[in-house]
Amino acid sequence: MAQRVELEIEGMTCASCVSRVERALNGIDGVEATVNLATERASASLADGVSPDELVRAVDATGYRASLGRSEHARPGDAGRRLAGAALLTLPLLVLSMAGALQFSGWEWVAAVLATPVVLLAGWPFHRAAALGVRHGAASMDTLVSIGTLAAWGWSLVALLALEGADLYFEVGAVITT
Repeated sequence: MAQRVELEIEGMTCASCVSRVERALNGIDGVEATVNLATERASASLADGVSPDELVRAVDATGYRASLGRSEHARPGDAGRRLAGAALLTLPLLVLSMAGALQFSGWEWVAAVLATPVVLLAGWPFHRAAALGVRHGAASMDTLVSIGTLAAWGWSLVALLALEGADLYFEVGAVITT
């Protein structure tokens, strides 16, 4: 008799993530699973003798967090609040960076202050997922976003502090993150 199990999976952000989790689950003998990125859930049929805990361990080994049933850890409003905060900081940063007529003495420092929380805090889910992927020997879209935004922000910080007159790209990191 086959048992049906639903898993909550945290941290998936792209098709590569889904593929990695499905491979891990379907790699267990007696398990047939599908993963849905939009709902962050996996549905699996387990043969007799297969424990649901084995599924959780297999997902955890790929660098994502799995739990049976509804997770209290992820609150649905977190992403919306993060997006709203990032947008509120990114819009003036974008206008300031692109409209030369609005630039004043020291505008670069204002750009740095506006971009830093967007890239580091709002971008944290990308950076965390990229780090987990690297730790497990896998790259995903999170890796690309994390490297790109940190490179734009990091270069701009170095240029602001040490290279007078160099081009700054604070808005690039913030826009990609947002």
